[in-house]
Amino acid sequence: MNPADEPIHVALVEDDTALRDASTQALSLDGVQVVAFPDARAALGWLSADFPGVVVSDVRMPGIDGITFFTRLRDIDPDLPVILTTGHGDIAMAVEAMKNGAADFLTKPYTSANLIRAVRAAASRRGLALENRRLREEAGRSAGAAIPGTSPAAERLRSVIEGVARSEIDVVLIGPPGTGKTHAARLIHDLSPRRARPFISVDAGVMAHEDAELLLFGRDPGAGLSRTGLVERANGGTLFIDGIESASSALSARLLSLVETRQVLPIGADRARRLNIRIIVSHVMDDSAGPASPPRDPLWHRLGAVQIAFPPLSERRADIPEIFRLFVARHARELGLPAPAIGERQWHHVQSHDWPGNLHELSGFARAFVLGLADIGTAPTSGGDHRTLQRIVADFERTVLEDALRQSRGDIAKLQVLLDTPRKTIYDKLAKYDLKPARFR
Repeated sequence: MNPADEPIHVALVEDDTALRDASTQALSLDGVQVVAFPDARAALGWLSADFPGVVVSDVRMPGIDGITFFTRLRDIDPDLPVILTTGHGDIAMAVEAMKNGAADFLTKPYTSANLIRAVRAAASRRGLALENRRLREEAGRSAGAAIPGTSPAAERLRSVIEGVARSEIDVVLIGPPGTGKTHAARLIHDLSPRRARPFISVDAGVMAHEDAELLLFGRDPGAGLSRTGLVERANGGTLFIDGIESASSALSARLLSLVETRQVLPIGADRARRLNIRIIVSHVMDDSAGPASPPRDPLWHRLGAVQIAFPPLSERRADIPEIFRLFVARHARELGLPAPAIGERQWHHVQSHDWPGNLHELSGFARAFVLGLADIGTAPTSGGDHRTLQRIVADFERTVLEDALRQSRGDIAKLQVLLDTPRKTIYDKLAKYDLKPARFR
């Protein structure tokens, strides 16, 4: 069934019997499947993260009010769309809830048309969120496709990431800029038991911002306009802090408390809130000017029990051709252009350049190549790269073998035909470059 043809589901929470019945009837006549509840407590006992639809809830209700109900639903599934219905006196509360992630709000009395419009818009977003979640789960079943390459470094990264993902331990990712630390953090989350829960990424810009504490830890309603911090939004899932070295000493102290207690104290709050989160941080260690020493602050030592080191591309030369192919295919798909054939001049540049910007620089070159803007004749080369003709020929030979392995899907007999080469020579070359046909099947 096409997702667009699937029925829309609504959990309607309204204590006013007449309004509840009228709203149920209006939605049902539009083909919406409605489950109605007289209060939030009954709805909470029924709803789960698997609910495929939209929640429509009144704000003023006995027992658990609509704002508290919305907060509880965020704990169940932060992607669950919630539409709040409110009287004129509660508009400020509803607007604040929207800032914290509510899908929409309707002012009473609202028309059936407005209710249906809001529900359909929220249901569309819910469908996209669930589809993205499904795709992430499928993509996250193996690190093999996410970290390409046959080098020992790539094999080690895949193995370590798959092992770490199964645990709940905090992780530090270290390495030069552009080596894939952010991508790896997302992969660890997608491979973990927390994959269906939120993944909140905090970049270095937030860490260095003058309002970093407000952005991270939020503000209690008693201290002015309330704001849910990024840390609290990660509850149940994974908090990734990209660029921990950008944190001030005061912010590091608060983060250390978070790591040790798993509690967050919003600005102006008098009571800490307990969280269930996994913490992953990245730290830029660029050893281009010599080996870097790890930081000496307590936060680093508390987090640094498990570290994953990301080598620069210059130490993963064997992986560069495969990564470049993937970047070319991705950019061609995103730009709606055919992927151009990669000629000998392009391969020579890709394999002879040191790529000091690592994956970011290689991806940028691949995009320019797809657009026909890659000027190899004037492209920067690395002054320290004095490779011999023998090394250049060997790199090109390896690339030809990898291309043929892909075309033959690792079948040696077909490989012989493609390369017109004796079987023994093929086995010798595969052993020389540590290429395993099984990886291409």
